[in-house]
Amino acid sequence: MSETTASLAATTSAAAIARGRRARIALRGLQVLLALFYGIASALPKLIAHPSAADAFDEMGWGSGGMYTIGALELAGAVALLIPVLQSVAAVALGALMVGAFVVQVVVFEGQNAATPLILLVPLALIAWQRRESNAELLRLARRGA
Repeated sequence: MSETTASLAATTSAAAIARGRRARIALRGLQVLLALFYGIASALPKLIAHPSAADAFDEMGWGSGGMYTIGALELAGAVALLIPVLQSVAAVALGALMVGAFVVQVVVFEGQNAATPLILLVPLALIAWQRRESNAELLRLARRGA
């Protein structure tokens, strides 16, 4: 191998490592942003029974029980997005909540704000896919504990 070829290979390898590192940092930043969104903007109003959340759940016929349950699930998902071994499962679970939210928006609220859950599905699917290796770790921990 010539000196030029070796130098090019080393440069390409270093660039690939830097790209991979930047991608991991960006994905982690996305997880933090989503965790903040779900914890503060979505779960908190439900858990403190803010009138906007309470009115929406009353209109659906789910009342305060449904509101607190969904708020607790969103908060749990937000926290789990930040725990490495739970991050992929949390993204899938929050994605399932967003599918349910989309259906509710279409059926109960005639499509008003129906795009929001669909938009949130995209980064959640990305996180679930990119962090899927954590599922094997979670399964190992579950088997060891059982």
